[in-house]
Amino acid sequence: MAEITAALVKELREKTGAGMMDCKKALAEVDADMEQAVDWLRTKGLAAAAKKAGRIASDGLVGVAIAADGLSGALVEINAETDFVARNETFQEFVRQSAELSLATEGSNEKLAAAAYPGGEGSVQDKLTGLIATIGENMQLRRTAVLTVSDGVVASYIHSAIAPGLGKIGVLVALSSTGDKAKLAELGKQIAMHVAATKPESVSTADLDPALIERERTVLSEQARESGKAEEIIGKMVEGRLRKFYEEVVLSEQVFVIDGENRVSKVVEMAAKDVGAAIKIAAFCDCALGEGIEKKETDFAAEVAAAAGLG
Repeated sequence: MAEITAALVKELREKTGAGMMDCKKALAEVDADMEQAVDWLRTKGLAAAAKKAGRIASDGLVGVAIAADGLSGALVEINAETDFVARNETFQEFVRQSAELSLATEGSNEKLAAAAYPGGEGSVQDKLTGLIATIGENMQLRRTAVLTVSDGVVASYIHSAIAPGLGKIGVLVALSSTGDKAKLAELGKQIAMHVAATKPESVSTADLDPALIERERTVLSEQARESGKAEEIIGKMVEGRLRKFYEEVVLSEQVFVIDGENRVSKVVEMAAKDVGAAIKIAAFCDCALGEGIEKKETDFAAEVAAAAGLG
């Protein structure tokens, strides 16, 4: 029997887009004959994944997972072409498992894709390739993120949830504190809900991207100069408007959507008395499904006419 080398498996993957384990099996079935291996994969429907790779995948699901000790949380976005797939239980289970596996990846897509998928089905990427072939849509492991604290909690929130831990918008919030973990988790969830609603850019003003501040300062300066006022007055006007800008984009400066009165920094300060220790918002991350993906606009009537040869 011919030797099945890593190079052969790699070549077959590149030709077909099928998963590594499927390629290895195909080569074993046909004594390492490349063309026969391609045909074997085609008969199993596994080579079809490559043909679907160019199709826009802007739907799908966001999944979150929190470690048993509450000290780390993971978020993953896996895209598909239609909402129909998001309601597929097999796809949902894949997103759920991927989120759990993400906890050990340090937020690396590459590590998640290479991680062993439960049940001996190869890697996460192999499992995804198999789903593409069986479900019939292009799918992509788009991004993952992990937050960790040494003491405290990582809390999560899913907006538009279709199942536990699965939905259209996912948020993680990491709180550092030695205080009561159950109360911290409740506060973390409320702040995560706030983040989903307001989409801040940073935790504090000091964390804000300097380029973003400079861009805003430039715009505000030009707007102020149009008033015709003196430069020293313009400087004060710009600083005042920058403070307003911070209140819009900095988490700690925003008015808490839950009570509509206090800034988030004040809410955290007041909560410290309840949990029995100081609290720091260490980090947050949020993910909105399909954000930044250009969705293809289609005219269904025109598509039908074209397919019927009437266009």
